[in-house]
Amino acid sequence: MTARPMTRRTAVLGITAAAATLARPSLLCAQSTGRVVVVGGGFGGAACARALKRAQADLQVILIEPNAVFTACPFSNLVIAGLRDIEAQQFDYDKLAAEGITVIGHAVATIEPQQRSVMTADGVALPYDRLVLSPGIDFHFEALPGYDEAASEIMPHAWKAGAQTLLLRRQLEAMDDGGTVAIAIPANPSRCPPAPYERTSLIAHYLKTKKPRSKVLILDAKDNFSQKRLFETAWKELYGDMIERIGLSQGGRVTSVDPATKTIVTEFGNYTPDVANVIPPQRAGRIAEIAGAADATGWCPIDPVTFESKLVKNIHVIGDACLGGGIPKSAAAASAQGKACAAAIVNLLADRAPEAPRLTGVCYNIVAPGYGFSLAGNYQPRGDIFAEVEGGTTSPVDAPRELRTREAAEAERWFQTITADTFG
Repeated sequence: MTARPMTRRTAVLGITAAAATLARPSLLCAQSTGRVVVVGGGFGGAACARALKRAQADLQVILIEPNAVFTACPFSNLVIAGLRDIEAQQFDYDKLAAEGITVIGHAVATIEPQQRSVMTADGVALPYDRLVLSPGIDFHFEALPGYDEAASEIMPHAWKAGAQTLLLRRQLEAMDDGGTVAIAIPANPSRCPPAPYERTSLIAHYLKTKKPRSKVLILDAKDNFSQKRLFETAWKELYGDMIERIGLSQGGRVTSVDPATKTIVTEFGNYTPDVANVIPPQRAGRIAEIAGAADATGWCPIDPVTFESKLVKNIHVIGDACLGGGIPKSAAAASAQGKACAAAIVNLLADRAPEAPRLTGVCYNIVAPGYGFSLAGNYQPRGDIFAEVEGGTTSPVDAPRELRTREAAEAERWFQTITADTFG
């Protein structure tokens, strides 16, 4: 799933970025009007860090990100299908470091909200005025018996782009023609809700062109999903009966797995596919739990105007980890949240009232080369969450092929734009 280019119709609150070099503790003592520490250098955290620095040049902005290279999830389904190289998904932070953002290449070990301090894994203590968490998602392994990190090496999730993406690609390449690929899809909330169905489409495209006697089986914990009619229409047009979907009411919810036999267990039957792509239930990245910002759901409740945690003062949560209400967990939404959060923090540090943001969540899905469609929604704070407001659009189900081709091309342009804006 990919997000849509910014136009007057789909204006987003900005896609911005941070930088990455290993900073020395001595660099962290410069005088400034305040210090904001951002944890996580994905689309949300990078957007927030860059927006903070650009809004107030003398603000000390520190980005903590243990990975020197960021691998983007949007367009990674094309890598799985053999239509794109993983290198096209990878970006470093060097150009953003030149903007004056201090980036520390270590993980966070502890957070002390009362002392307003973050401790990195190498023992550096970083006090802050405001802390922004953009940890993305982690997996709720306890919710899927039999599945853990070891199992993911046999039954890959490929839900964090990188090594898992390539593992699933290799498994598809090694599968004999006539084999079955099963995709286990969890219930919401989940990162990029339409993305499993985009993945289904692109795997079907790979099989159609390389292994045409093969099948794709979807085992789904939901009956309905985003853009269902668009996907199903495309599947019928492009792939015939190659794709079979078993939804929740048909017994499609996966209850456990056995990696030793590569068996997927559902409420009404067991399946032993040749390739098993198991996407487990999710929750906020672990650092949110360490900070005390995650509630019993595993996600982070926030004030939608400032993105400040409802559980911990002076800590803000953006991106996939937050309970955003109607706004989807996507790269475009995370970037918009990052910029809106930065604007709120600059106002809070200056003792000004933050303005209520208006965000746009926009997504493209590619179901075959040259065949895409899109969805856009507008969101504003309403009570404790973001609620969808008027002005959203979706591609028509009966659109001519020319529109599908145009939207696929727009998706590629969007990816180039967002990554250039974020990483330089």
